[in-house]
Amino acid sequence: MEMPAKPVVAVVILNWNGRKFLESFLPGVIEFSSSEAKIVVADNASTDDSVEYLTSHFPQVEIIRNNQNYGFTTGYNKALAQVDADYYLLLNSDIEVTAGWLTPLIALMESDQKIAACQPVIRAYNQKEYFEYAGAAGGYIDRYGYPFCRGRIFSSLEKDNGQYQTTTEVFWATGACMMVRASLYRSMGGLDDDFFAHMEEIDFCWRLKNAGYKIFVCHESVVFHVGGGTLPKNNPRKTFLNFRNNLYLLVKNSPDSRLAGILMMRRVFDLIAMLKFALEGHFADARTIPAAYREFRKNKDRMRLKRGVIPDTPPGQIYWGKIVLRHYILRAKKFSKLNPERFTRSSVK
Repeated sequence: MEMPAKPVVAVVILNWNGRKFLESFLPGVIEFSSSEAKIVVADNASTDDSVEYLTSHFPQVEIIRNNQNYGFTTGYNKALAQVDADYYLLLNSDIEVTAGWLTPLIALMESDQKIAACQPVIRAYNQKEYFEYAGAAGGYIDRYGYPFCRGRIFSSLEKDNGQYQTTTEVFWATGACMMVRASLYRSMGGLDDDFFAHMEEIDFCWRLKNAGYKIFVCHESVVFHVGGGTLPKNNPRKTFLNFRNNLYLLVKNSPDSRLAGILMMRRVFDLIAMLKFALEGHFADARTIPAAYREFRKNKDRMRLKRGVIPDTPPGQIYWGKIVLRHYILRAKKFSKLNPERFTRSSVK
């Protein structure tokens, strides 16, 4: 009896001026991944010596050279168009992988053709007992498009005490470490170039879920993420991209019957966020919110043209409460404190 062929997996690291991260973490990626995957570094026209370092120290790693810094979205799109594989594993350069991390991800994807993408559990490199901001133990959104995770609500990070040791369906998988079927990446048009960076993976996963596919987190795989390697958390540019791109993904993916109400409520919440930034003395961050809305209004019609077939019944794993109020007013700091019934479609009103 002929054994089925092993799937071809490509671990693709997008790099921009990340020599220090490549030096720290690429050896581990090679040690713990090369028996199951080919390793590719896609360089976004770095101005440091990243490429020279790779060439001299890691000749076994394939290098793709983009001719300019295209950001996360276009950088990956251009690179992955040149990679022949069954699965792509998008991996940030500032992630420490662990022994055996790749095997359960591949097994999960192979177990069900409707699983389009998955992620491992993401813990913090500098506080390894805690979940990390970008993905934690799997991503969700609320009815107004605010993302959060098992193990992380806004900036409140939980200690990993084994409370989320289940492989389960989620709403989005983090772009910091996401395995995706290459055929679906291509057929869905990849990451949206207009996002540049931030929330592009949520948009991508939402499009996949609207098309009837599933997104999973695999608890048997754990990696550690430094975070903020390119744009630190308190960078106003990051704030601008997060607010603008969040509006983009709502327009692209929300049902028509709900979109106007969602955007109206978001204006209220975002005004409160702007005032909060100002009261805390973060004036540069406060100014990014009106700028994000100006950019959104300029491109809103173009975003509407990107809408695919959107079901009237929203996909699962949306929280139908108001996560902003639950967190900041009712002090819900942990995912486990959210009412599980609010994740069901029957909660939609």
